[in-house]
Formats: sequence, structure tokens, C-alpha cells
Amino acid sequence: MHRVVITGVGAVTSVGIGTQNFWDALKSGKNGVSRVERFDPSGFKSQIAGEIKDFEPAKRLDGKEIRRFDLFTLYALYSAAEAIEKSGLDLESLDMDRAGVIYGSGIGGENVWEQEHSKLLKKGPGKVSPFFIPALIINMAPGMIAMKFGFKGVNYGVVSACSSSGHAIGEAFRKVRNGEMDIMVTGGSEAPIGPLALAGFCAARSLSTRNDKPEKASRPFDKNRDGFVVSEGSGTLILENLERAKKRGAPIFGEIVGYGASEDAFHITAPNETGEPQAMAMKRAMEDGNIKKEEVDYINAHGTSTILNDKVETMVIKKVFGDRAYDINISSSKSMTGHLLGATSAVEAVACILSLREGIITPTTNYETPDEECDLNYTPNRAVKRDIKVALSNSFGFGGHNVTLAFKKYEESN
Repeated sequence: MHRVVITGVGAVTSVGIGTQNFWDALKSGKNGVSRVERFDPSGFKSQIAGEIKDFEPAKRLDGKEIRRFDLFTLYALYSAAEAIEKSGLDLESLDMDRAGVIYGSGIGGENVWEQEHSKLLKKGPGKVSPFFIPALIINMAPGMIAMKFGFKGVNYGVVSACSSSGHAIGEAFRKVRNGEMDIMVTGGSEAPIGPLALAGFCAARSLSTRNDKPEKASRPFDKNRDGFVVSEGSGTLILENLERAKKRGAPIFGEIVGYGASEDAFHITAPNETGEPQAMAMKRAMEDGNIKKEEVDYINAHGTSTILNDKVETMVIKKVFGDRAYDINISSSKSMTGHLLGATSAVEAVACILSLREGIITPTTNYETPDEECDLNYTPNRAVKRDIKVALSNSFGFGGHNVTLAFKKYEESN
């Protein structure tokens, strides 16, 4: 078994494009939610989203890629390019047969679906783009990352709703840990902000309708929360065999040590209210990483800002940690970024890793009114300094898919 470290990170989010901009935004409590501008949301119950408005793909991608692919693939390529650059990988000398990509997305090419469907209805089947299917399918994100950079190892896409990129990272971690691969590019991407997707989430009554104050809409664990805010973006991690990383003098952002997964087997959208399956995912991640309860300093919560999810996640954390739950800092990045669906695990993994590296826990913003059923330390409204040795990141997806990832601060003596 090999130790697995993170040697590169990349992020594209509504609060900032590029890892440093993303991290600075989280530390300062910047909010990325606003009224939708990509189309007219009038008439929708929820008219807000974590929309990326200043994305300039030409900074890292070529014109052919930009023209042919959906936003979710462009976000994936962009954050992957940043992560690879930060890792200092020499692609010319790399054994590409031992470098792979596992990448997650919950929905995939939502925007291209809507565009091409509109062409079909207005102009007929002859006007549908020959790139429609390649642009639509989720596996095109990892496929294009491999094609752009030359990775020839294991390569596939993962779909498990809001846990997609958590599963992707966990499976990539195992590939490196067991020696099957030396390097894995992993993470997730999502671009679900279109009329049909927004209408669907509105119909499911999942979204906040705080349209008059978008920046206040995502409020995990707050008593007055009323739903999540759909968002878009991408996060990418470079996972690498520690021995190899040290040999080449790679930057080491942190260490991934555990991965736990479970299934609610309960409901298509609602979490299992017993909390047992979600607790099992957390326990499995800790067992996988040989982590004791007293070692966990921080949990990046799933924290969607829905009434039931936040209540159940609070209960789950208490089930796992008992009274120690009150000593752990918890926060939800979604209070600032919104909910990136299949990309959320990856973006929050980046946040966890940077928290470990810098000893800063980013806040849960918009926390104004305590809820008696959510009574833990959610790091309200302001970032705090804390020496973090171990952090967990939770993701609980529609369909009952649960994932917990465990990270450690990298130290030679670990």
C-alpha cells in the first residue's frame, strides 16, 4: 500500500476562478450567488444560482475545444490544466500508461442538450450538431482531459448525483494506493444552469426561493433555510504516489488517507432520516484511514441548506463522534458557492486540503438564527485559525449515495 498525496489542485467556481481566487473568496466569506443572467428566469420559483460570469476559457483552452464542448467539459479541462500546472508534472517524461483520469458529473451536458433540442424543434433534425452526443455524455470530461494531456491509464466517468466527484476521488485514491497507477487526475465538473434543469429542481421543491436577496439564500444549518442554490463549476486534484512525488520534488498540498461509501436504500431524493447509512460512510472513511475520533479537527459538511439534509447531517455527526462532535469545527462551503451537484465533492475537497495546509477553517456564512436541531459548531460567518491534522468531507447525493473522504495534513513523520 502506497501513501497518496495531492500534488496539484485546480478550481473554477462562482466565487473565483483559479485555486487562489477560490480560496481567498472562501476565507473572506465572499458569496457567488446572484440572479440568473444566462437566460431570463422570470416565472421560475427560484431565479438565483451560483453562476460563473467571468469565465475566459481561451486562457487555457484552444478554440476547437471551446466550440465543440459543453461548459461542464470546458470547466473540467480548465481546472485540470491548472492542477497539472501546479503539480509541476513533466508530461514529456511521464509514463502515461500509469497515469489515469477518473472524473465525476451528475448531469453532464445540460446546456448543449437544451441548445440542440431547441434547434431540433425550430429547424429540424438536419441542424442538430454532429458534436451533440460527444458534448453531452459525462465520460467526455475525463476523456478530453486524457486526450489533451496524453494520459493512457485507467479512464472513466462517475455518476452518483451530488456524490459523483467524491466517488471519483475515492476510486482514484485506491488506484494509486494499491499501485495500479502512479498518478491520477480526478475531480468533478457540472454546468446545470439552464431553463430545463432549473425548472426541474423548482418542480422538485429543492431550491431556495429567496430571490430578493440571492446572496443570503444559501444558509446551511440556519433555522430559516429554505432550500439549496444550484451552482456550477469544477474542481481537480492530482493524486500521486508519495515516493514518486518526493523523488521528483513535487509540491505536496496534503494527503488523502481514507474513503468511505454507503447507500441509503431509502428514497429518490430525501436522506435516510435514521442517519445510519450516512454514519456508515463516515466510519468507513475513518477506518480506511486508521483515524480515531479524537484526531478529527474539521468536517466540511454536505450542508446543502435544505431543512431535512442539514438536520440529518447534524444527527449523523453526533452518531459518529458522540459528545466530541461539539469540539469539531464544521462548515459548509455551499453557503458561498451554492451547490455544484456532481462537482461539489471535488471543489470541497480542494477547500479541505487548503484548510489543512494553511490552518484556516472557512466559515458557514448566512448563519443568523440557530436551529435547536442543528446545535454544533458550524464556524459561523467568519473564518477561524486552527491547527488541523485531519479533515473529513461529506457528500450525500440524490438516490442515497453517500461518500466521505478523509484528508491529513502532510508531514514527513505521518
